[in-house]
Amino acid sequence: MAIKDRQLPNPGGYFGQFGGKFVPETLIPALNELEQAYAKASTDSGFQQQFQQLCREYIGRPTPLYPAQQLSAKIGGATILLKREDLAHTGAHKINNALGQGLLAKYMGKTRIIAETGAGQHGVAVATVCAMLSLDCIIYMGEEDIKRQSSNVLRIKLLGAEVRPVASGSRTLKDAITETIRDWVTNVHNTYYLLGSVVGPHPYPMIVRNFQSVIGQETKEQVMAMYHRLPDYLIACVGGGSNAIGLFHPFFNDKSVKLIGVEAAGQGLESNQHSASITAGKVGVLHGTKSHLLQDKHGQIMPTHSIAPGLDYPGVGPEHSYYADIGRATYVAVIDSQALEGFRLLCSTEGIIPALEPAHAIYYAAKLAADLPQEQLIVINLSGRGDKDLDIVAEAIGMES
Repeated sequence: MAIKDRQLPNPGGYFGQFGGKFVPETLIPALNELEQAYAKASTDSGFQQQFQQLCREYIGRPTPLYPAQQLSAKIGGATILLKREDLAHTGAHKINNALGQGLLAKYMGKTRIIAETGAGQHGVAVATVCAMLSLDCIIYMGEEDIKRQSSNVLRIKLLGAEVRPVASGSRTLKDAITETIRDWVTNVHNTYYLLGSVVGPHPYPMIVRNFQSVIGQETKEQVMAMYHRLPDYLIACVGGGSNAIGLFHPFFNDKSVKLIGVEAAGQGLESNQHSASITAGKVGVLHGTKSHLLQDKHGQIMPTHSIAPGLDYPGVGPEHSYYADIGRATYVAVIDSQALEGFRLLCSTEGIIPALEPAHAIYYAAKLAADLPQEQLIVINLSGRGDKDLDIVAEAIGMES
């Protein structure tokens, strides 16, 4: 996680034209304190040693890079590999960042942790880390997401955290973030906001990216050990975008590796019932950062939809906007029914039940692989497991039948 080896952001927190700190003046000292503490922790051997040890012994890293032979055979094209973040403790990639920031909060002497969650996986990861580190924990969650992800709500409560429902707006992730920021403004002196994705004001996009870059770092080492070369494609779902940037970032300078982010097209891009911020959005400011957003002609944030709660967000991390702007990554969109097809495809071929978020990436990768030769290597970031989504899938399948 050492800062010196990273590319952008620049000292102002910008990735090209994207990023920055668009927040109330009361939060600037807190953001500056966070940036200074992170820089200090990044070169503190004791902090680094504790983080690496807990990654191994608590999270279970490294996670495997699994050759999906049955999936590859069924598709009949390129060789597909799965980066198994679903096997990390709590069942998703979110624990990497939650552990890193939880240790950082303790390093800073903060005793109260607040966080937002959509799919519930970040909430579970934060509650898990807070239980392990003996920190008070409050999780903000939209009422719609509480209904959709009841099993994760129960897990959060069992771990000793408080779940605060958010009834405003669309009652999803956007509104949960807004409420968490309001709490932080009010309680900034003793409270650490443990943000869950590569969004928000600087330095959060950088910090979350660096903690999640373990995904891409391990992938690079593993694929080189297995095939003695780099992969041809990296594919990951993109909501806020932390799992994708965690996979992509260590390959940024490897120009032969194509990066593809898969957004949620929901009911279709023409329906306005989607969450495809880069594919169908335009540049604006939300939650303290400048990036691609879904907004109307008056600049108002539009309602979003995705069958995957973790992708149901009207913005995206500024580093993704930068990658799209310079052409380093390609961003595409997959509709709900296609994500369900990807979900069932992995279940039936590999005996792995994916979360609905990476099911978007599975569908797109399967279509891409079919037209490529077998020697091409595609890595999909399997960012989470699907236990949390079984009720959603059952309802969707029931509606289809």
